[in-house]
Amino acid sequence: MLFSRSIRLPRTPLRSLSPLLPSRFFSNSRPRLIIDMGTVDTTTRLSQLRQLMKEHNVDVYIVPSEDSHQSEYIAPCDGRREFISGFSGSAGTAIISLSKAALSTDGRYFNQAAKQLDSNWHLLKRGIEGVPTWQEWTTEQAQGGKTVGVDPSLITASGARKLAETLEKNGSSLVGIQQNLVDLVWGKDRPSRPREKVRAHPVQYAGKSFQEKVADLRKELETKKKAGFVISMLDEIAWLFNLRGSDIPYNPVFFSYAIITPTTAELYVEADKLTPEVNAHLGQDVIVKPYDSIFADAKALSTARSQATDEAPKKFLLSNRASWALSLNLGGEERVEETRSPIGDAKAVKNETELEGMRACHIRDGAALTEYFAWLENELVNKKTVLDEVDAADKLEQIRTKHDLFAGLSFDTISSTGPNGAVIHYKPEKGSCSIIDPTAIYLCDSGCQYLDGTTDTTRTFHFGQPTEFEKQAFTLVLKGLIAIDTAVFPKGTSGFAIDVLARQFLWKEGLDYLHGTGHGVGSYLNVHEGPMGIGTRVQYTEVPIAAGNVLSDEPGYYEDGKFGIRIENIILAREVKTAHKFGDKQWLGFEHVTMTPIGRNLIEPSLLSDSELKWVNDYHTEVWDKTHHFFKEDELSRKWLERETQPISK
Repeated sequence: MLFSRSIRLPRTPLRSLSPLLPSRFFSNSRPRLIIDMGTVDTTTRLSQLRQLMKEHNVDVYIVPSEDSHQSEYIAPCDGRREFISGFSGSAGTAIISLSKAALSTDGRYFNQAAKQLDSNWHLLKRGIEGVPTWQEWTTEQAQGGKTVGVDPSLITASGARKLAETLEKNGSSLVGIQQNLVDLVWGKDRPSRPREKVRAHPVQYAGKSFQEKVADLRKELETKKKAGFVISMLDEIAWLFNLRGSDIPYNPVFFSYAIITPTTAELYVEADKLTPEVNAHLGQDVIVKPYDSIFADAKALSTARSQATDEAPKKFLLSNRASWALSLNLGGEERVEETRSPIGDAKAVKNETELEGMRACHIRDGAALTEYFAWLENELVNKKTVLDEVDAADKLEQIRTKHDLFAGLSFDTISSTGPNGAVIHYKPEKGSCSIIDPTAIYLCDSGCQYLDGTTDTTRTFHFGQPTEFEKQAFTLVLKGLIAIDTAVFPKGTSGFAIDVLARQFLWKEGLDYLHGTGHGVGSYLNVHEGPMGIGTRVQYTEVPIAAGNVLSDEPGYYEDGKFGIRIENIILAREVKTAHKFGDKQWLGFEHVTMTPIGRNLIEPSLLSDSELKWVNDYHTEVWDKTHHFFKEDELSRKWLERETQPISK
């Protein structure tokens, strides 16, 4: 089937009952990209790209997933890697030589990529022993003095530098090509860049004014003796200025850059995106400049500082995730110090207002999920209604709109029955999705944006009789979730160090899962947020978990072709009191905030220790206490919640 990058209007016109936000702020009020799990014929596209490569004297061309801001989730206009490869997952790199093409992605997407890539492509399974990385594959294809090309705005400066050094050893070279070659192939069918309005995020939800945040950043610049900080990450800019947008589906950010110096704050964004409210919010503290002028201004600013005769610092601070293009315009390594962004670090440590917002929004969202699962079971089991995965996902979204401060979804709902649950980032689409089977496992991973926080919850249910192996696997996953939830560790411990706590029970049975155990979560921002996380990624060794971090706790298990299991709660890192204080250290633990039941009939009590069984029963009591008041006039949901939160015994 030929791939069609068409736009589909929403199936159902949903609206929030809250008067706080106009309808244009809702995730389903704009067109959505069709995600097709079928194979895409990329023959013509690759042929056209290779012709352009020859015209630009390029032997190998790299197509990253990210946009020029290194965003994980992107606007449709930046979906170049999906366009050229047919693979629609959020992570991966495409490499095209004049005779071969490869797609590298991680374990979340092995299943999906195998289904979507056509015969033109070779799948590189990242992290599997014996499989080359995309950099290694590129180097192999470029042997013999060949040239590798890339759009310099889509690769980090450090990534470009490392690749160039590797290529030079083989007599090859890396060049930046300003005109994106995939865009030329895409042509007039490429979606236009979104121009959604920006809106102010009130201090009552942010907990701190943007002027205070900018002042804190300037102190950081003074301490590090830097001339300024050039900011390119969209969520960092949104957080710093207490602004939110709608340019990228489900992520309340807007296309922009910013430069903060000891005396100025400049925001690079198209002026017509700013409402009078936003202009008043920024006031005289921020100079607004056109989005596309960032590179020229960065170059001029760097030149001015290099020629200055005063003693002020001449180097600029730049995030190690900023683009090669931005670094080059700032003067490269002579004028730039690359570092983990101080804004990213500050944003990840939530203030008390943000933490309280996360607690509150997860109670409301937990109630929405409970109503949904009660409805779904009743429809499937009692009414014998035929529902597909999209019907169910739409119903969940409709239920969520009823709750206070609702502002849209935080990602595409993963509504998956039976074998589809084994596709870790499965995205159902009308016409190609499955009918929900009440005799099979159902996995639902979903999240929401509220003005006071961002949610992300996964629950796995069986509305019939699960097999003994399904119950065993589910309970081993549950034990892993509890192990993270109840962990106590000294300050300075990384998420890499505690990841084994979640996997240990599966490992003892020779089982595992091919994704991280936990990611950071933004506060009415991106549902995936760094720099910390729980997992085996090398970067998780570099950033310890700190009090105020918000993370997911989501171990899983997936049986290809049969079922998927994942249980996910959101947890807040906080200081805990211990009987002793070895080394006079601060000790940390977690507080869970997700409030909806865990699939009771999938739990095998005999596999739980006494303390784990107590955790389950205490958790369900807490869920009942905090959410049952939502169902005073909803007997169906109330009875379901009461049943699902009853104590379990061995």
